[in-house]
Amino acid sequence: MRTRPLKTALGLLLTAIMLFPVYWMLNVSLTRDQDMRKSPPDLFPAHATLEGYRAVLDQQLPYLGTSLVIGLGTVALTVALAAPAGYALAKLRPRGGGVLGFVLLVAQMIPGIIMAMGFYAIYLQLGLLQSVPGLIVADSTLAVPFAVLIFTAFMSTIPGELLQAAQMDGAHALRTFWSVVLPMSRNSVVTVSLFAFLWSWSDFIFASTLAGGGAHEPITLGIYQYIGNNNQQWNAIMATAVVASLPATVILVLAQRYVAAGVTAGAVKD
Repeated sequence: MRTRPLKTALGLLLTAIMLFPVYWMLNVSLTRDQDMRKSPPDLFPAHATLEGYRAVLDQQLPYLGTSLVIGLGTVALTVALAAPAGYALAKLRPRGGGVLGFVLLVAQMIPGIIMAMGFYAIYLQLGLLQSVPGLIVADSTLAVPFAVLIFTAFMSTIPGELLQAAQMDGAHALRTFWSVVLPMSRNSVVTVSLFAFLWSWSDFIFASTLAGGGAHEPITLGIYQYIGNNNQQWNAIMATAVVASLPATVILVLAQRYVAAGVTAGAVKD
């Protein structure tokens, strides 16, 4: 019993250490330019300013809007491709399904910069450079392999009797997938959607390679514009980072119980 307070204190200490970068980001976002290089730095913004957040409202809203469109588009494309593929691998058992699963694992090991170079060569020919659809497709390539594995694991746990009952009622494979399998896969859909959104929201490699200098740049490039050889607006950088973190944080908090269920699906069988 005596060890419980010690474990609680240790847990709080480790939590504070892990969350300190988040606090420091917030602290710097409220710090004045003239106080930025103080030594030692202020642990609290004694002379707080909102100049960084004014810069966000004045300059970064278009980037945030572009990131939101790219994130939602990536989610829609990922779910549209991965859910039927997971259903096919889990229940329809196509020939070569095992090989396809192995290929999906290998696809997640390919460095992003290599994929970005390949996309650049293709998009240059297709005229998709510096376009939102091009970024959606590129970001989806990161999410789809992971999403197919999640859907496959989850849909494998759906009782076959339910599918047989639907077929006896006259439902074909597509109707069974849409009316039975997909509604039962809510946890995996939320999990896949969350990870696809987060990957696209935080992407920098594809954005800088495929959309740099264009009219539609995501927020990662918006933050990067504040960094230069002689001009580093740290309060604006951190304020943008704080604002950019809010959508992902809210979505993660709201969806955490679905994510826990979706990620562990298929790990234990009755």
